[in-house]
Amino acid sequence: MLLAWLALSVALLCFYAGAECKRNFKCPSGCTCTKETIICVGTAQIPRTIPNEINSLSMVNGSIAEITEGMFSLMPSLQLLLLNANSLTTIKDDAFSGLPHLEYLFIEGNKIETITKNALRGLRGLTHLSLANNKMRFLPRDLFFDLDSLLELDLRGNSFQCICENKWLMTWLKNTNATVSDVFCAGPNDMKGKRLNDLPIPPGECISTDFVRHQSIPVQAMSADIFSFKEDIYIALAAPNTNSCVIMEWDHIEMNFRKFDNITGKSVVGCKSVLIENHVLILVTQLFGGSHIYKFDDQQNKFTKFQTVEVFNISKPNDIEVFQIENDWYFVIVDSSKAGISTLYKWMDQPERNETGFYSYQFLHEWFRDTDAEFVEVDGKSYLILISRSQPPVIYLWNKSTLKFVLHSEIPNVDDVVAVKAFRVEGDLYLAMTCYIGDSKVLKWANKQFTEIQALPSRGAMILQPFTFSDRHYLALGSDYSFTQIYLWDVETKTFHKFKDIYVQSPRSFTVLTNDRRNFIFSPSFKGKSMVFEHIFVDLSL
Repeated sequence: MLLAWLALSVALLCFYAGAECKRNFKCPSGCTCTKETIICVGTAQIPRTIPNEINSLSMVNGSIAEITEGMFSLMPSLQLLLLNANSLTTIKDDAFSGLPHLEYLFIEGNKIETITKNALRGLRGLTHLSLANNKMRFLPRDLFFDLDSLLELDLRGNSFQCICENKWLMTWLKNTNATVSDVFCAGPNDMKGKRLNDLPIPPGECISTDFVRHQSIPVQAMSADIFSFKEDIYIALAAPNTNSCVIMEWDHIEMNFRKFDNITGKSVVGCKSVLIENHVLILVTQLFGGSHIYKFDDQQNKFTKFQTVEVFNISKPNDIEVFQIENDWYFVIVDSSKAGISTLYKWMDQPERNETGFYSYQFLHEWFRDTDAEFVEVDGKSYLILISRSQPPVIYLWNKSTLKFVLHSEIPNVDDVVAVKAFRVEGDLYLAMTCYIGDSKVLKWANKQFTEIQALPSRGAMILQPFTFSDRHYLALGSDYSFTQIYLWDVETKTFHKFKDIYVQSPRSFTVLTNDRRNFIFSPSFKGKSMVFEHIFVDLSL
């Protein structure tokens, strides 16, 4: 009890008689102290408290590893703080909080790689700052935001990379009133040795994009087809596991898809929309029970059966391709069986003959096990491309005299193709051909033929889907055995390069949706949840 009373008495005495406390301050081990200065050499700890008269603290050649929040907050009288040649690697947020009078801060010759955005917060009176001779490659944006009084800054001897992450620093160096030592780029190679504040900052150069998950839908689907009707957006999903074609509607308030209708069938493998005059139709192909066309009924607010499609020569439908030539509508059902024949259908509107609907119009080649079809128009002509897992892809040309497709040519050196998609970049026509075994191909139309320009490794791939947002052209390579790989078009090399990975389990297509000034891709999954990703822009300099 007596010892406790003595301790309390000493504390009260120090509180009411500051002059008496000064005599009790003991200079830390390894340090030299004067009335206003403490200099420590080779120490591992920072003094916890110092007298109010001390306005300068120097710690050199020590083993301090990091500066954490409020580390010097019990030294409010400091005007100079020097932490040179220690083992510092990190400076954390609010590291110098509680130092309202600090004017000089020197942290030189350390191993600092990381300094957090708010590390210098509150140092409004700081006039001189040196972070020279460390290992910093980047500085967080607005690191110097609170330094209203800064007169001199030294950043020499670091390894600054002159890339987007330091764009803000380049801009700050051009606009600051403080005197800053020359800061040179350590990389990349084409920038090495150049001064940061001499570099041009092209607008938009540091803007990239990303794909972020927006919605998961508990529907396993083979295909997805987006269509618009009366200013609303819908998607038709072929869901063989539930023997149905699921119609979903875009909710403009919740900004996602919700179920609208369900067309029940038998082993549905394809759902494709077509809008003809006042008809909103869904073409439904099935492995069993034939194929049918459903029409939207305004009164019932649902799709009802409109027509049974003639499928005498269709054994195993694999794809539907809808297109228009001049004023006539057609679709092709691609047959992947040896016994079946891919068939072209034409829209007929002759109510007097009781013929309003799609009717078989032309039988294409047989015994080819076709897997996909793509309609393209180029050089004023119409072509239909049929691809197969057992034969080279073939090109049909539309004959304007007979109004039928005639065999035109083959695409050589491409085998085991499961899907084909056409796209354009800067006016040029390309094909993306998906190969399950081996490399998928990108081909370009030139001199009246398609020529390979790029191969993409794609074991187990089921879809190589091109799509475009603004001026950015992408390919999505979806596989049953790995993440979906997104490729981005390089305008200089005129080829695609790997951009990022997204996860969709067994994707079967990637369909673009643009609505409410936002961009999305919809990917149906054959074995898991179908996914919606939003395409966003990212400022890499932030």
